[in-house]
Amino acid sequence: MFAAAALAGVCLTTAGCAGDGGPGPGAGPESATRPASSSPSASAPPGTPAASASPSDGSTSARPLPRGPLTGRTVVIDPGHNPGNRDHTREINGQVDIGTGRKECDTTGTATDAGYAEARFTLDVSRRLRTLLEEQGADVVLTQDGDRPWGPCVDERARIGNKEKADAVVSIHADGSATGNRGFHVILPAAVKEGGADTSEIVVPSRELGLRIAGNFVRVTGSAPSNYIGDDTGLDTRDDLGGLNLSTVPKVFIECGNMRDPKDAALLTDAGWRQKAALGIAGGIGSYLKR
Repeated sequence: MFAAAALAGVCLTTAGCAGDGGPGPGAGPESATRPASSSPSASAPPGTPAASASPSDGSTSARPLPRGPLTGRTVVIDPGHNPGNRDHTREINGQVDIGTGRKECDTTGTATDAGYAEARFTLDVSRRLRTLLEEQGADVVLTQDGDRPWGPCVDERARIGNKEKADAVVSIHADGSATGNRGFHVILPAAVKEGGADTSEIVVPSRELGLRIAGNFVRVTGSAPSNYIGDDTGLDTRDDLGGLNLSTVPKVFIECGNMRDPKDAALLTDAGWRQKAALGIAGGIGSYLKR
């Protein structure tokens, strides 16, 4: 759970909660996204694992995956934030290169008015999603599984997907906008070629991935595309997120709903709805990989 400031919707960083650590287009303390890498970097705590591969039972021993339509495919799931970030504000406030500039390593994320933390939500949905994808034969890697004290930073999250040569990467989030702002949106990478960032090869496939996730998310969850961000299909393009800017493989973020709106919060805190969210995202990923 968050400290008192976070419970009030205030991030424990110097710059708000939006995607990759800075204020985003949605009003209020956004939860946005922060990808990083699979190779340990200076932003990773010494001795902590850089990425969490299957299995979903939490053990570290490898187990054979069932054969299925996604056999041979690698998917990286990026649970936004880390529950331990709240206790490591100095570390997550450290600046990292996002290609188009510099931003905080990460933020604490947002929370519902009742204190249900985004970091708990993202881990829960990511674990459900991992199970669904593994059942179809996919090799699934999590950027973190609650198995490190904080992070990874946004740059490291991106490098994890790159190192795995992932066929698809999805960063899971929930937003922290104003009451009345409802619905999900999927964030796509903009065309960026600056500093160490070059998204020219991933813009088109990432859009296809995002379209398929958005369509399946509507169908399975019944949630509508955001009424405050993105287009009428729920797609939004940004160039200020290091997790997208630094990715060399197809990648999107999904903000599953707005934790600061009571109606959306009722969905996000419901385990049955979270399973539907995972099913919708899994359906979109599977449709993209099997196209």
